[in-house]
Amino acid sequence: MESRSSVVPGGLTAPKGWVAGVAACGIKAFTAGASALPSGQREDLAVVASNFPCDSGGVFTTNRVKSASVVIDQLHLKANRLQALVVCSGNANACTGAQGFRDALQMAKLTSDQVDLEPNQVLVGTTGVIGRYLPMDAVKHGIREACRSLSPEAGDAAARAIMTTDTVPKVHALELELGGATVRVGGMAKGSGMIHPNMATMLAYVTTDAAVAPGWVASVVRSIADRSFNQVTVDGDSSTNDTFLIMANGAAGNPRAEPGSPEAEALEAAILEVARELARKIARDGEGATKLMTVRVSGAPDDAQARLAARAVASSNLVKSAIHGGDPNWGRIVCALGYSGSELAIDRLRVDIAGLTVFATGAGVDVDLQSVRRAFEEPEIEIRADLGLGRGAAEAWGCDLSEEYVRINADYTT
Repeated sequence: MESRSSVVPGGLTAPKGWVAGVAACGIKAFTAGASALPSGQREDLAVVASNFPCDSGGVFTTNRVKSASVVIDQLHLKANRLQALVVCSGNANACTGAQGFRDALQMAKLTSDQVDLEPNQVLVGTTGVIGRYLPMDAVKHGIREACRSLSPEAGDAAARAIMTTDTVPKVHALELELGGATVRVGGMAKGSGMIHPNMATMLAYVTTDAAVAPGWVASVVRSIADRSFNQVTVDGDSSTNDTFLIMANGAAGNPRAEPGSPEAEALEAAILEVARELARKIARDGEGATKLMTVRVSGAPDDAQARLAARAVASSNLVKSAIHGGDPNWGRIVCALGYSGSELAIDRLRVDIAGLTVFATGAGVDVDLQSVRRAFEEPEIEIRADLGLGRGAAEAWGCDLSEEYVRINADYTT
């Protein structure tokens, strides 16, 4: 089933039945280095709520050191009764022991009390400095303030409130027809540094008002993550707090999308597009980044191997440094493909940079390197690699590695 979608404003409150509220409660002032945060950014806590219980699914960091919020969220997801989330920025609440778990549970309880839910219907998100305790008096105040201001117009404000070293809020929303009803999918994300998800710090939340079969969201969330957020990399660090959540509240009134149906396929495609656009925005806003790199791999034995190859190139610090310096060093791209873990036959490999073929049939191609250098000076660079082995294809997104990245992270807590 092909269902055309159009971009609409509103972020994750664009779908029906979703509201958000924000507060400036001083969490960043307690725990985060001011030099690492965008000037004028005061809001540091967001609450998002649905009028109806949601079919939900999530994937989380694979880092063995997990924040308290991630552990709590994994437990709350099991009941599949989610209806709200609370997110604070400036403090990761990771490596904070038993106190951190008590604080995360209290955040869920405080929020549930304000919106008349049970604590296990609330997810908790935290992002920021690791190893510092949450200033719970400030958090309590912020939750009350955010819940008092809940509004369907606050989607963009919520995206701003969860930023840390991000320079811009990241939102995207689509509208499509599904079973004769108008359905919307919206999302927000934060992430600028510590971005190398294998579900970095990356938080991403997608909402929809589509009605779906129970358990459907959980059945597709991993595949969507693998084709979007797990293909974005800024610095190779995987965070303690990575979270990607999808929540569907059914408020659109469409006939329920059943697994394998054309309606479910169209909805999954829309959610994937929102997730991919948010992933691209994260890569574009990488700490200290001046350029967005898109890596497109085709001709792999399968999509999974294509993802490995694309991600290896986007993750390579040598490739990222070459792009930053405008150095047309295609050898670094070929090298990354070679160690990616994907099957590779060098005599079948072809590599293009900005439409210019630089490597084919096992050797470099006689190409005007000044043209390649000029391509590297553009704000967006496309690298294509055809492995010549099959029909597998994938994309990955990254950014250049600059001196500013080092400065931001050298001063993060000072």
